Amino acid sequence: MKKVFLSILLCCISIICKAQTDVTKFLGIPVDGSKAEMMRKIKAKGFTQSPYAQDVLTGVFNGMDVNVHIGTNKGKVCRIMVCDDNAKSEIDIKNRFNILCEQFKTNPRYWSFSEGDQKIQENEDISYEMTAHNKRYEAIFYQIPDITSANHQKEIQVLLSSKYSQEQLNNPSEEVAADINQIAGTYAIEIARKKPVWFCIQNNSYGQYYIYMFYDNEYNRAHGEDL
Repeated sequence: MKKVFLSILLCCISIICKAQTDVTKFLGIPVDGSKAEMMRKIKAKGFTQSPYAQDVLTGVFNGMDVNVHIGTNKGKVCRIMVCDDNAKSEIDIKNRFNILCEQFKTNPRYWSFSEGDQKIQENEDISYEMTAHNKRYEAIFYQIPDITSANHQKEIQVLLSSKYSQEQLNNPSEEVAADINQIAGTYAIEIARKKPVWFCIQNNSYGQYYIYMFYDNEYNRAHGEDL
């Protein structure tokens, strides 16, 4: 039994490494490749270079004026950061945060693995909580992988073949069928966790608030390999 589990675990590690073609997307653009290439692709979506910073793009995103920053790790894009250009009051930023939570929650392209609602309660004093308790207001969602694609189906088949014979897969019992669904579901969740999109509230000393949104490609981010 331990050998079977180890075999499946090793397959999962190998498959998730190969699944890097299914990465987080921003405006339909994979968060990957070089910074220069990413800037060109985002500009093609209507964004322009900021007059104040060479590596920052400006434009309208989800109905808001924003600044777009591109983060890299070892020459590969690993993060797109989208920052509000215009400050908001405490009441307005709370509403904006909650509207974003609802938009992501009802978007069929995203999953949420959080327990309960990620919205801010109406009576929450975010100014006090952020100042006195350093509380962070953030919400996280994950882009859903298309496990019906040929690549994912092939990788799921590798996982299943490490545990079941072809005959069992062709004519599965109820127990095997349930396990197949569980393995496929676990695989999908692990791929989705590599595709997080999250946002938070940032403030400054003038009592002004902004939303910062992050589209992360976890495959390209540092994971302690240089330590």
